[in-house]
Amino acid sequence: MNSSFVKKAVALAVLGVTAPLAFAQSSVQLYGIVDAAVRHTTNQGVNKSGLTEMIGGGMSQSRWGINVTEDLGGGLSAIANLEARFLTDSGVSASTNFFQQSWVGLRSKSFGQITMGRQYNMLFDVVTSTYSSFPYSPYMEAYKPEIGMSMGARANNMLKYVAEFGPVRGALQYSFDEGNKGPFTSAAQVPTAVGGATKTAGGYLRYSDKGLSVGGGFLRTTLPAGTDVDAWTLGGSYRTGPLYFNVGYGLNKRKDAYSANPFNAAVDSTLLSLYWQGSSNGGFMAGNADKRQMYKIGFGYQITPQINAGMHYFHAKQSGSVGGAFNGKADFMVAVVDYAFSKRTDAYFGVDHTKVSGGANVVLDSNGATKRTGITIGLRHRF
Repeated sequence: MNSSFVKKAVALAVLGVTAPLAFAQSSVQLYGIVDAAVRHTTNQGVNKSGLTEMIGGGMSQSRWGINVTEDLGGGLSAIANLEARFLTDSGVSASTNFFQQSWVGLRSKSFGQITMGRQYNMLFDVVTSTYSSFPYSPYMEAYKPEIGMSMGARANNMLKYVAEFGPVRGALQYSFDEGNKGPFTSAAQVPTAVGGATKTAGGYLRYSDKGLSVGGGFLRTTLPAGTDVDAWTLGGSYRTGPLYFNVGYGLNKRKDAYSANPFNAAVDSTLLSLYWQGSSNGGFMAGNADKRQMYKIGFGYQITPQINAGMHYFHAKQSGSVGGAFNGKADFMVAVVDYAFSKRTDAYFGVDHTKVSGGANVVLDSNGATKRTGITIGLRHRF
């Protein structure tokens, strides 16, 4: 049986579409990535003995999704997307949000597109489309320091507008906090997950032509107790023949609206730490610091049609800590070699290293480690 017919039939069944195809005038695409890897990290665990494990996504986070487009005539289309992420090693969801993307909108050939729902934010969009680390991935899922600067990468309840005119693209976003914003008065009101009670507003602008891409973006995130976090990013990339080169800068700056209330300040400090920490995004302990900056530089080279290699370096600085215990710096390095068996299936080998230094509390996690090396080998298939 024809595979494209099977994919369309499955997608229609999932969506519950019962109208005859002849009248629907819709395009329904089922897509996904299945990625699994074995990863070893040093200085991991309570006794820093290291850890070897299978992970459900080494180069990419495993996912499946559905894209829908319906031609409404006159250059106007209806569009929608649902995307769920999972861990290949266990089959469980990779997030408390079953759908990491869930949006619907309208696209005009003349005026751009507007979408509503859970979507990627401005920071993620401009970096990914303009100066991502690996243009074929675009990040290494097991080690992606730049994601720690993206304020969660996605937002719920978002309105997003994107317009493109020749080589120039611009976008705006606004997301509602759904009435959950503080100030809070008791611990029972503290949100259990980042992104569920925040409000965002921002935009980006990018230019891309003849191998050169440059862009910048801004996002203001208002945390549940009223703290504003301003995030900026700026960077560019250049591609010529087999060579890819990229540079970038990111800044996160906290501004406390309720600093007179210690409880409210503590609520938002906890949430900001969740954005900034995590072994998968190269995070390190945030504590009471209020500013983090990151610089990145890297390159990739297509050695043969099957072999692609890349190396990247990130330098982060953290400041604003009361007493200086959380002021410090971090260096991140990663190198990856990818081998393509076909257009859909590839294998990869990556080595990464992290080092932090500075105040007494500048460590990678609760075990107090200041250095860590990771080795990842995995297999990925796209459909």
